[in-house]
Amino acid sequence: MKVEDVKQVAVLGSGLMGHGIAQTFATAGYKTTMIDIKEEFVEAGLGKIKWSLGKLLEKSRITQVVYDAALANLTTTTDRAAGVKDADLIVEAIPEIMDLKQKVFAGLEKEAPSHAILATNTSSLPISEIAEATEHPEKVVGMHFFSPVVRMDIVEIIKGDKTTDNVAQLIFELTQKIGKEPVICNKDIPGFIANGIMMFPLNFVGQLIDMGKFTTEEIDSAMHFNLGMRMAVFGLIDFVGLDVTYNILKFMATRIKGMTLAKCLEDRVQRGDLGVKTGKGFYEYPTGRWAVPSSWSMDLVGKFDPQFVTSVAINRAAALVDDDVASPADIDKTLKLGFNLPLGMLEIADSLGIDSVVEKLEQVAKEYDQFYTPHPYLRKMVKEGKLGRKSGEGFFKY
Repeated sequence: MKVEDVKQVAVLGSGLMGHGIAQTFATAGYKTTMIDIKEEFVEAGLGKIKWSLGKLLEKSRITQVVYDAALANLTTTTDRAAGVKDADLIVEAIPEIMDLKQKVFAGLEKEAPSHAILATNTSSLPISEIAEATEHPEKVVGMHFFSPVVRMDIVEIIKGDKTTDNVAQLIFELTQKIGKEPVICNKDIPGFIANGIMMFPLNFVGQLIDMGKFTTEEIDSAMHFNLGMRMAVFGLIDFVGLDVTYNILKFMATRIKGMTLAKCLEDRVQRGDLGVKTGKGFYEYPTGRWAVPSSWSMDLVGKFDPQFVTSVAINRAAALVDDDVASPADIDKTLKLGFNLPLGMLEIADSLGIDSVVEKLEQVAKEYDQFYTPHPYLRKMVKEGKLGRKSGEGFFKY
């Protein structure tokens, strides 16, 4: 099958991610069926799509013709078998529960046409394990959209152990056709590219809170005012949801040797303080919307060194480069678009100097956790004189 052959798309799930994915395909001109287990769920999802399209029309980001066409392209159903029977592509966006996904994929393979590609929107669960439930794992692929789907451009295309190059390339091209920026993750690693890198510094700063070394305000003030990160670190966790972040980290900690899960996350999740959506996480949100906390201050900026955070992220990114998971350019593209960062972590590494990053990681490993010992790839770069901008070559050439 070629990308031109994809005409019918089915989206399984009408929640936060599902309705956004369905809207994206329908707006791009694909006949799209949004499926869920209850009529009230699909109606709620459809209502959110109409609201979203209405806002885009109101702001002149789409025309009335596009608005009408998108809704004409969209159908909903609670009958899964009927919803997928003509689908060329099925995108699953159901809860992040491995047993549930495997059960669903086993059923989808029997209900969908034999040529259909089965994609999962999981943000962290292994594509290969989901595919194990099917008889044709070569047709199963990760298609990780970011939230909010309509506004976020990046999509990670993740190859499972048996996903064919043709399937991955088709989904790559299809992602471009729906107006998104695709990046291929060549190996099915925990967290893929985006979460596989950024969850490390998020967990690290949580460990610092557990140790009583710094306050959330000290860390976030430095990240916000010094590095230009609008939501900083704990603010970002609050926005994404502590439960979402915790569940991803909990899974990664079971798969990555030596990783210690930050307890401050678990404690808040158990209390039900999940961030913006509950009005309280690491900070409080009385209006129910994210805003820069008033406790962030320039007076606190000098309390914490932001290079601790960037070095931990760079260390993990270097491991992905060394393992041929993705190129430095694709890694930075994913991080910038996925987390709204002004610079990619590898661009930051080259600006700081790879030798400086190694020194900072040695300090982190000595003072806080040996888990963050500099990756051999970084030491190799230093040995070869690839120090970044100051030497003319690092992760990139100058």
